[in-house]
Formats: sequence, structure tokens, C-alpha cells
Amino acid sequence: MLRSILARNFGLISQTTTRASTRPIAFNLSRSYHEKVIDHYERPRNVGSLPRTDSDVGTGLVGAPACGDVMKLQIRVDERTNKIVDVKFKTFGCGSAIASSSYMTERVRGMSLDEASKIKNTEIAKELSLPPVKLHCSMLAEDAIKSAIKDYKSKRSALSAPNVNNISQQSSTQATA
Repeated sequence: MLRSILARNFGLISQTTTRASTRPIAFNLSRSYHEKVIDHYERPRNVGSLPRTDSDVGTGLVGAPACGDVMKLQIRVDERTNKIVDVKFKTFGCGSAIASSSYMTERVRGMSLDEASKIKNTEIAKELSLPPVKLHCSMLAEDAIKSAIKDYKSKRSALSAPNVNNISQQSSTQATA
């Protein structure tokens, strides 16, 4: 019975399905990935980290609990031009997740924050020819760049906002003088 289930569901290749058969069982479980996915997986671009505490670095950390993929994408932004001048990633996950991260780093380098925030997962999936079962990997890449941009903008707004503690200290010092 197990052999018939395997044959029906997994493409079991065997000459006979008898219990006495000693022939090896071969499964046709290969998934064909596009050469771009394989290239980015075997030779990922821009792997690494940027200093998280730098004011010109934004970090996006996203994950998909269902499949276990975790993606960290960091951008360094030129504060004068608002363009991404460097980008790094670290991904724990399948080949499609690594390829999506690697492709995203190449795609956003040199873009403005507004341009980068408009990248959609469908662009990534189409470029890499991801199979439907791996579309969540391209969604992670989209979420990662948006998260990194949000982190960068929140750092910049925190730096430009007046420090409430300093203002209250200055006013109390002025009042006593």
C-alpha cells in the first residue's frame, strides 16, 4: 500500500510493486528552478552587515514562521541625495529566499528611498521566475526593504526632533539664573 501511495503522489519509478522487490526506489522529487535563482543562490551578492547603530543605516528584519525563512536587509543612505548607496543582507532560509534577497540588493542600489519602496514582490518573482510555492520569498524581500526604509526614516526623524530632556534642562537653568 505504501508503494502505491508513493507511486501515485511522488512519481515512484519502479518496475514492480511487489513486496519481494529488491530494486532501489527512485523518487522524482526534483524541482526545477530558473537559472537566475540558482545563480543568486550559488553566488549571492552583497552578503554581510552594516553597523546597525549608524544614523545613515536602516535595518529590516522579517521572517515567515510558516517556512522558517528569516531575512535581514540593511541599507546605507546618502543623506544629501536620499539614495541608497550600499546594501547588505543575511538570510536564513531556502534557495529562493536567498536569491530574492540577493536580487533585491542589486535592484535597490542607487535608487531613491521612494523608488525602492515601490518595488513589489511580483517584480522579484517574475525576474527570478519563482514557482508559485515560493512566492512568499519574494514577499519577504519586499517586506525587508520597506522595513529597512522605515527604520532609516525613524532614525532620521529621531535625530531631527528636539530632545525634550535638553529643552526642559535649559528652561530650568534659565529660570534659576
